[in-house]
Amino acid sequence: MQIPGHIDPVPLPAKVTPRDDGRVDLIGLSVLEIRDVLVQAGLDEKQGKLRSKQLFHWMYHRGIDDFSVMTDMSKTLRPWLAERFVIGRPETVEAHLSEDGTRKWLLRSADKQDYEMVFIPDEDRGTLCISSQVGCTLNCRFCHTGTMRLVRNLSPGEIVGQVMLARDALGEWPKGVMDFADDEDEAENTKEYNQAYKSDGRLLTNIVLMGMGEPLYNFDNVRDAMKVVMDGAGLALSRRRITLSTSGVVPMIARAGEEISVNLAISLHAVNKETRDEIVPLNRKYSIEELLQACADYPGSSNSRRITFEYVMLKDKNDSDEDARELVNLLRKYDLPAKVNLIPFNPWPGSAYECSSPERIKAFSKIIFNAGISAPVRTPRGRDIMAACGQLKSASEKKSRAELDRLAEEKQAALG
Repeated sequence: MQIPGHIDPVPLPAKVTPRDDGRVDLIGLSVLEIRDVLVQAGLDEKQGKLRSKQLFHWMYHRGIDDFSVMTDMSKTLRPWLAERFVIGRPETVEAHLSEDGTRKWLLRSADKQDYEMVFIPDEDRGTLCISSQVGCTLNCRFCHTGTMRLVRNLSPGEIVGQVMLARDALGEWPKGVMDFADDEDEAENTKEYNQAYKSDGRLLTNIVLMGMGEPLYNFDNVRDAMKVVMDGAGLALSRRRITLSTSGVVPMIARAGEEISVNLAISLHAVNKETRDEIVPLNRKYSIEELLQACADYPGSSNSRRITFEYVMLKDKNDSDEDARELVNLLRKYDLPAKVNLIPFNPWPGSAYECSSPERIKAFSKIIFNAGISAPVRTPRGRDIMAACGQLKSASEKKSRAELDRLAEEKQAALG
């Protein structure tokens, strides 16, 4: 088997770790997949179809993880489900709150792999930055995550589970109407539940696949997870509220547009081969020209749905006026409906780069703006908890496994 490398990464399959109790975790499954596992467990086709819709709604629309409170299920069915299935969440090892309101979670999978997610609140939106892999293999020189080794892909359940856990933490599950009851007792129970809980607003309005890993090297799992997230009967997040960020896996960009059709963000960060080869080594495999042509061909891109180009500002590396003008030329050459996000470099221990000065960033932005292209400067968020762009790296590498286990046990004991 080829060893994953920083030039041409090899996608690693997600490990399916059996639960010690033998139950099946339903998180991450579509309504059809839930139906299939119910039928395999012994329900007939008609019951499987009905109950899968009910379960999907309880799990993803209401955030319920306890079968016993699913009031439109018969009293005999609820314990049957609990014996065979579970509605899980990632384990929270650590949770941090920044002075600016940004939140970061260190999560652990069933097979003891650690990864992170970040929630960034703003006045008009709340953005959840989720991971698609444990570690990363791209080795982008400015990125802290890139210094980690790639362990494995996250499964659809582990990706969706991040969204579920964030909604749990934010206490914002909407409470809608459930109308799948098939007898009078179940219908009455459901009516009482709906009267007791009212719909509330959302704090989590946007998702960005910009956490650990390269989403397009875990395409199938990311696609399946996002389809669950976008399903109108559950989490119901619009595809226009989801952004997939890639360092430039050119062959997969078209598939992303055709099969997921979410917003596209490109980690560009340089405008010439020499510089991009250094800071984004994937450029040695897929050139800037190939990448920009794939962007030009991306299905659904338009002036109302622009492609975002992320550009980290590195002092004396990619921040000259000449670089800004060349960026404009490239976007015009490929006639791209584009927005450029200028990202002040967020320092991390051991980094070889420095952030461009505020004056240099302002001058760079002005050149792009004057060419008629939006180029806002992103305000760094969560720097004090290492949650800013490019800073994610599992805290498990800073503490021993035994210490993390001890902290988790102490936290559980404190909660009673």
